[in-house]
Amino acid sequence: MSDPAPHLLIVDDDERIRGLLRKFLARHGFLVSIARDAAHARRILSGLEFDLIVMDVMMPGEDGVALTSSLREDEITTPILLLTAKGETDDRISGLEAGADDYLAKPFEPKELLLRINAILRRMPTPEPENTAPKVLHMGPIRFDIERSELMQGEQVVRLTATEVQLMRIFVENLRQPVSRTKLVEDLGRDGGQAQERAVDVQITRLRRKLETDPKQPRYLQTVRGEGYMLVPD
Repeated sequence: MSDPAPHLLIVDDDERIRGLLRKFLARHGFLVSIARDAAHARRILSGLEFDLIVMDVMMPGEDGVALTSSLREDEITTPILLLTAKGETDDRISGLEAGADDYLAKPFEPKELLLRINAILRRMPTPEPENTAPKVLHMGPIRFDIERSELMQGEQVVRLTATEVQLMRIFVENLRQPVSRTKLVEDLGRDGGQAQERAVDVQITRLRRKLETDPKQPRYLQTVRGEGYMLVPD
């Protein structure tokens, strides 16, 4: 039996854009639901689970960045791709800091949206057999189960976004070795450039908040001057 099609939620106040995206993504094999604003999205999310949310930033009432932050506070880890106005760098950075996994500037080519969606979905962890012996990294009170891509503090699961899981996987593959920002951008499946490197910096800052006792003086996810970032577990 083939795997079920990924289920996407499109959140945009523009009815024309919602319709176009729904038709385009459905033609490429996705199940697609739509929401006209943040309140509508909340009602849908209360009853359904999605593989990815595509959300416009500029919406009346609660905007996309605020909704992203609220969903992360509610420990909803569904990947989020934000659609931002072209040139609005502050919106993009704010979105990443709020917990978004990626952003795409408007106007965009539908094929580029498709590539971004598929790249995010590929970064999602795949379930491991329950009887697989865990391999665990210890970082003070924090544990990272490599097999399950799961971060724990005591018995409490620390929620990771899809991008944070992929970053941990990259660092696990390069333990105690610096990984350049350029390589992180490439391994995350993103286009190159300073904007994407800045986006990686934001993701690292957010990940440190979950790994470190004092994120401003990181012990485990270190910055190596001139070389990049390095994970040094206990």
